[in-house]
Amino acid sequence: MTRWLGVVLAVVVAAVIPGPTAAASAPVRYVALGDSSAAGPWIPDEIDSTCLRSNRNWPHVLAGRLRAALTDVTCSGARTTDLAGRQAGVVPPQFDALRRDTDLVTLAIGANDVELGGAFVTCANRPPGSATCRERYTVGGVEQFGARTAATAPKVAAALEEIHRRSPRAEVVVAGYLTYWRPGGCSPADPYLPEDADYLQGALDGVARMLRQQANAHRATFVDIRTPSAGHGLCEPPARRWLEGATPASPAYPYHPNAAGMAAAAAIIASEVD
Repeated sequence: MTRWLGVVLAVVVAAVIPGPTAAASAPVRYVALGDSSAAGPWIPDEIDSTCLRSNRNWPHVLAGRLRAALTDVTCSGARTTDLAGRQAGVVPPQFDALRRDTDLVTLAIGANDVELGGAFVTCANRPPGSATCRERYTVGGVEQFGARTAATAPKVAAALEEIHRRSPRAEVVVAGYLTYWRPGGCSPADPYLPEDADYLQGALDGVARMLRQQANAHRATFVDIRTPSAGHGLCEPPARRWLEGATPASPAYPYHPNAAGMAAAAAIIASEVD
C-alpha cells in the first residue's frame, strides 16, 4: 500500500511541476536585397556609407516587427546586375547574403535598371512649350521606359529563380515603389510640369506592374505599396509625406522615402508576410 501510494504521489508531482522550459524558437532568418528605395539614403542613422544604408529603412523596421535576424545588403544605386556582381567594383554581390536556411527574402529592384533617375534630372524645370518628358523619351516611335521595363523583366525573373535556388525554403517578397506624385503633380512647388509628373509616375507604375507579373510567375509575393501611399506622396504637406521631393522637409535623399515612409512600407509588407 505504501509503495503504491508513493507511485501515485510521484505521478501527481510530475504532473504539477513543469518540466524544463522549451527552448525559444529560432528567429526568422531574413535577408533584404535591393536598391535605395529600401536602403534609405540620408535617413539617420547611416550604417553603411558606401550604400547609404539606414538603420531605419523598411527592412530594419520590418525585421523589428517580425523579431527577425536581419542581413540587410540593400544598396543605393543597385541594379539587377548588382545582385550577382560587385556594385561599382566594390560592394560584394547581394546574393552572397543568401543561405540555404534563409527563411525570408525581400527584393526591391528595377528603377535603376530602367534609368529613371536620369529622367528626374532631364525633365525637371522644363520651360513651358518645350518638348515634354514623354517626347524626350520617345525615340523612333518607341517609348523608352516601357521598352526598358520590358527588357528588365527577364532579369528580375532570373533573380527570383536564383533566390529560390540559393534559399529554397525562403518566402520571397517583392516590393513595389511608393507613390511619388498625385495626378497632375504639384508644380511650381515641385519642378515638374503636370504632364511630366504624370509621365514619370506612369513609368514607375510600369516598373511595379512588371514586378508584380514576375513575382506571380516565379513563386514570390508582390506587395503593392503604391496604392496605400497614394495620399502620402511628395506633393502632400510635410506631416503627411512618406516620400520627399526636391527640397526634403525631413532627412531623406531627394525623391526617396523618408523615415515615415519606411515605417509605413514596413507595416504594409508585414501584413503580407506569412
